[in-house]
Amino acid sequence: MSASLLKSLASRACSHQFCWPRKRDDHTYYQTCVRCGVEYEYDWETMSRRHPLESNCAGVESAPARQSKWVPRARRLRVQIPIMYRQSGTEAWFSGVVQNVSQSGIMFEAAQLLPDDADVEMVFEMPMEITGQPQSRVFCRGYVARSTMSRRKPPFPQIGVAIAGYSFLHEE
Repeated sequence: MSASLLKSLASRACSHQFCWPRKRDDHTYYQTCVRCGVEYEYDWETMSRRHPLESNCAGVESAPARQSKWVPRARRLRVQIPIMYRQSGTEAWFSGVVQNVSQSGIMFEAAQLLPDDADVEMVFEMPMEITGQPQSRVFCRGYVARSTMSRRKPPFPQIGVAIAGYSFLHEE
């Protein structure tokens, strides 16, 4: 591509795609473009986006776009599938029920809480909506991103695991 074409493409305005409005510590609201990171003031009363918080729209050469620290959560697939899990380096496996799966992790109801940041091994059947294949058992490794007690009555342990890697298990 020629330099002028690249410059032309780079100077085009972003076709913004905004996240849900977020609240700051000072109780003002803003929206962030998930594509370029520009932040706009948001008026919750009128439910309308106002002006950019800074002159940081993509395509404005006087001020480069500021990337937001906010990252949208991965799309979650709600499921109810059994899971076996254990803390890495231990012998005992526990059973639970997966509540949701995303490209970055899973949330499951657990028999026992594990400490945050603990390394975890899990075996479960990955949903067909993710793999495109029926009966895709996987062995996953990850770490506990959070573990809490549910708000339901009676409360039960919930563990959120960030998946670091996985491999498919073959029936042998």
